[in-house]
Amino acid sequence: MIVENTKFEKQQYTQEALKKGEYDTCTFLNCVFSETDLSNISFTECEFYNCDFSNAKVKNTVFNDVFFSECKLVGVQFNNCNPFLFSVKFDNCNLSLASFYQVKMKNTRVVSCELYQTDFTQADVSNTLFENCDFKQAIFEQTILEKANLTTAYNYTIDPENNTIKKAQFSMPEVLGLLKKYDIHVK
Repeated sequence: MIVENTKFEKQQYTQEALKKGEYDTCTFLNCVFSETDLSNISFTECEFYNCDFSNAKVKNTVFNDVFFSECKLVGVQFNNCNPFLFSVKFDNCNLSLASFYQVKMKNTRVVSCELYQTDFTQADVSNTLFENCDFKQAIFEQTILEKANLTTAYNYTIDPENNTIKKAQFSMPEVLGLLKKYDIHVK
């Protein structure tokens, strides 16, 4: 099933699941996908506004050029998505407890998002803009952050010896999060 150029408003997919298929250039407004199984569904050039995806299952889900604005994506395991053509943008979203384990999301825009305890282990976020993002207890292990822009990001703890941060951009005083493991005091 292919659905194109369609607007979905105030749909509760917790009661009746979204039909499996390909959704191209569709818009979803105020929809609830919480705990829903979105596995094997394809979203291309779709936009989601004020939608709730908390703990949605996304095994082999395609997110190709997808935009999320003011969405709740708590606990979403993006590492289970189809990696082919994976391309997303987030604006003012809650991505707490989400996982981007081994996900390649280069050249991405993540703006004004909560990323509490979000897992970026072995992810490639090269050249990604993290504008005004809160990384409280986010996990960075062997993460590629080359040329990433974190100048307005805050609450991150990143070990420069365990992550690739070449040419990444940081600002004071948050850059001190790179020294946290040394338990030193900078005045």
